[in-house]
Amino acid sequence: MTKKDKALKWVLTIIMILVGFCFVAPFIFMLSSSFKVSGEVMRFPWHLIPESPTVKNFIGLFTNGVYNFQKWYVNTIVMTGLTILIKIFFVSFTAYGFAKINFKGKDVIFLVLLSAMMIPSDIMILPRYIIFKNLHILDSMWALILPSCVDVYFVFLLRQSFISIPDSISEAAKIDGCSHMRIFWRIVFPLAKPSIATMALFSFTWSWNDYTGPYLYISTMDKQMLSVGIKLFSSGLTQDYGAQMAAATIVLIPIMVAFLFCQRFFIEGVASSGVKG
Repeated sequence: MTKKDKALKWVLTIIMILVGFCFVAPFIFMLSSSFKVSGEVMRFPWHLIPESPTVKNFIGLFTNGVYNFQKWYVNTIVMTGLTILIKIFFVSFTAYGFAKINFKGKDVIFLVLLSAMMIPSDIMILPRYIIFKNLHILDSMWALILPSCVDVYFVFLLRQSFISIPDSISEAAKIDGCSHMRIFWRIVFPLAKPSIATMALFSFTWSWNDYTGPYLYISTMDKQMLSVGIKLFSSGLTQDYGAQMAAATIVLIPIMVAFLFCQRFFIEGVASSGVKG
């Protein structure tokens, strides 16, 4: 390696470190501020290590008599869990039908589904609100769960993954007398675990962090989700920055844990779900 190549390598490394620090800096600020009293958070010059570390911000989240933080946490966990389970069930079955079952008009129907991805989500807010009102599911978590379970993007993702599984395996199972249901659960579903784990990880992140849906469709505070609940800490005349940072830290922990456990499946799923066929 020449001196020019070494110099270029060092320059690129320094640039990558600086860019990486820009992404990590808000997280460091949040974590450090969560252990500070509210008045110390915005003090200049800023200190990474709190002068008087405290855990009162975390304790106050669950003992505050004004905001029911633990209820919001439970609501978000239940909503996210139901969303992932129902989405895996419906999306995987739909993808299997488009990938492994031949029926008239399959390609046309799939093309229509893909065209739905071109519709901006903001356009659907008002129609969804009217539909949810007529179905009497407004102000409930079902207004958040049902739209998330009909996801064309993941139908496409899983379809590509199922197509990559050799048809000879399914045909051999049919000869042995297996139905489509049994082929799906015993053969196709286990072989597509990386792609399904990728879908579960993305769905978890999107549902957990969703702000627009809870803000628009849920009005009762005890039924609210964390994303909207955290905003209430800054809705008064005074800003409790310490409580906000502590709440954001607790909300972020499940996402980090989920990504650490699903990272291997995530990489495999993205690699194995390329456009094929």
